Amino acid sequence: MKLTTMLRGAFAAAAAFSLAACGINSVPTKEEAAKARWADVESAYQRRADLIPNLVSTVRGAAASEGKILEDVMNARSRATAIQLSADDLDDPTKFQAFEQAQGELGSTLSRLMMVTENYPQLRSQEGFLALQDQLEGTENRIDNARTKYNAAVQDYNTTIRTFPDSIGANIIHGAEPMQGFKAKPGADVAPEVNFDAPK
Repeated sequence: MKLTTMLRGAFAAAAAFSLAACGINSVPTKEEAAKARWADVESAYQRRADLIPNLVSTVRGAAASEGKILEDVMNARSRATAIQLSADDLDDPTKFQAFEQAQGELGSTLSRLMMVTENYPQLRSQEGFLALQDQLEGTENRIDNARTKYNAAVQDYNTTIRTFPDSIGANIIHGAEPMQGFKAKPGADVAPEVNFDAPK
């Protein structure tokens, strides 16, 4: 009787170990970790989208002649916030690329706006503008940091679903697909040109 109970206990322990080693728990745990990092990316993007109307209003007062750039910023913000990418879409390269492109366009128009504001000394000395500019720069750093952490979580998840023995549970039980990570935009390896000449 005792031997049978011991054998059953040993068999149960071995079965539990083999299930744990096949990605039953590790795959969903790492998938949820990557989705949580994605939520951090979305939060950083939302913070940027929320700041933009205040920044544009502040700039509009001092730089009325730069209406085209301000309009471009607001249009880019509208496109970026219109494209939604849920955590369930992180394995869809097409949706991921569309989202990344819209966010990249917004970042590019914000850079143009910041360059234009350098021509307005009264704007640069305005406390409200400086505070918004600092917040926006801080937000861009948060976005970069959140994307870096998301990429690390995606790498961990993608490695887990492709390596033995977790790949067994990933493919048979979970039907896991690799998630998409952020990639550098074309031309990102080229340093921007800095020109300190006074505008003519």
